[in-house]
Amino acid sequence: MPNEWNKADIAKTIDHTILKATATAEQIRELCAEARTHRFASVCVNPRWVPLVAKELAGSEVLTCAVIGFPLGANAPETKAGEARLAVEQGAREVDMVIDLGSMKAGDRKAVEDDIRAVVKAAGKAAVKVIIETCYLSDDEKRIACGIAEKAGARFVKTSTGFGTGGATMEDVKLMRKAVGNTLKVKASGGIRSYHDAIAMLEAGADRLGTSAGIAILADLPD
Repeated sequence: MPNEWNKADIAKTIDHTILKATATAEQIRELCAEARTHRFASVCVNPRWVPLVAKELAGSEVLTCAVIGFPLGANAPETKAGEARLAVEQGAREVDMVIDLGSMKAGDRKAVEDDIRAVVKAAGKAAVKVIIETCYLSDDEKRIACGIAEKAGARFVKTSTGFGTGGATMEDVKLMRKAVGNTLKVKASGGIRSYHDAIAMLEAGADRLGTSAGIAILADLPD
């Protein structure tokens, strides 16, 4: 972990994100241009935009990322798997899926695991990030969800969709990091709008940041 963060350090942790329903093709292209310029980790979009993002990012190191079962996580496992499979076929190299929150709250661990595993299988070589939506879970449920994600073959656990009742917190990132150790990576997402937020999440244990404020975050950092 750097003693002093700079723009390049932060940039490579950012999933440059636009998930609002009103996003236009022009906005998606602009997002991709920004990601290429600043060398962000990925551009994260709704599945509708995957072909355009993959085209715009071709030849760069920036990854195309799609959200799956977003934002409620209440789709059938077969639907999530199909959505993930199509996204990967169209160029996604990472998929961020929302956990089956109803089954998680009901204590049905098998249903939660089967749901994640179906997406992992459908995604093939693409990295799966499991959004556990921490705002709806107790600390024990968060730990259990992290363990299920690991068992099901995910590569990341992620705090939030940004569409729930709360976003990422340092406490949740620390809890999730402790729960997965070095086995999985941790993505903090939801409400990260300043470089202070970004650094706090990274120092709490996050490997990746989901934010629509990547440009503003970098603007306040030294080169």
